[in-house]
Amino acid sequence: MSLDALTPTMRDVLERISRAGRPPMHTLSVHEARASYAMGAEILDLPRAPLARVEDLTIPVRDGAAVSARLYAESRATLPVLLYLHGGGFTIGNLETHDSLCRQLALKSGAAVLSLAYRLAPEHRFPVAVEDCWDALQWLAGPGADSLGLDGRRLAVGGDSAGGTLAAVCALMARDAGLRLALQLLFYPGTTAHQDTDSHRRYAQGLLLDKPMIDWFFGRYIFLSERKDWRFAPLLAPDHDGVAPAWIGLAECDPLVDEGVAYGDTLRAAGVPVQLEIWRGVVHDFIKMGRAIPEALLAHAAAGTALKEALR
Repeated sequence: MSLDALTPTMRDVLERISRAGRPPMHTLSVHEARASYAMGAEILDLPRAPLARVEDLTIPVRDGAAVSARLYAESRATLPVLLYLHGGGFTIGNLETHDSLCRQLALKSGAAVLSLAYRLAPEHRFPVAVEDCWDALQWLAGPGADSLGLDGRRLAVGGDSAGGTLAAVCALMARDAGLRLALQLLFYPGTTAHQDTDSHRRYAQGLLLDKPMIDWFFGRYIFLSERKDWRFAPLLAPDHDGVAPAWIGLAECDPLVDEGVAYGDTLRAAGVPVQLEIWRGVVHDFIKMGRAIPEALLAHAAAGTALKEALR
């Protein structure tokens, strides 16, 4: 595809990444892909901001496992809390790859942020990630917040990319369970079953997230026969009435941009309050490029403000 739509800074970043000569993700083993992503995840991210609380813990889930999590807070007050679900195609990513981002969200919002290391595919295929995230949200709304000295009555869920999908699904499950959420904070979420929107065709090649990588991720996470399950494709949920208000932050030059817009439109049609912002000329994962991309800083600030207002 042409790079003309990109900002000059974004174009320069992509050219530098290309010159580094790293093998494409879809040519690697799962172990190699995780290591490659972890190695590069913070090169363009902001330095890890110091906070009053950064604590590692585990959260019990339904099959008896204990899933790792990390709490971030700028004070030791009884703060509202965001459960944050990292991106990575349900296959890569961890607490470390999204550490800087979670610190920024805690700083910008004044809320505590609990980042969850839900279990990854292919070792744990769909719907294990959904179940881990939903179990963690219920734990946080129940005994979890109290045990951490947080206010579980002021609760939000959020995530980026695959984590945005999981956050949207958790918001629907919370609605069905009568669990009130103040906000679903979604950075470029996947919401469709088969990635057949115009933006998937428009940005199929040449940017950080491309069709071969998406196919590689989803081939390891979910069987083709399961892809119309709304827990993978929340756009296909039977209804969206009464779900938590949404803040949706998108990148213009991203295969996922159209399905993010479609999800915002669907929520609005169901009477759900939606704030939707598109940052022009940037690509998927731009929110983790704060050292280089000014739009990342704007997105952090916008998300922090939305979270602060929702949890007030």
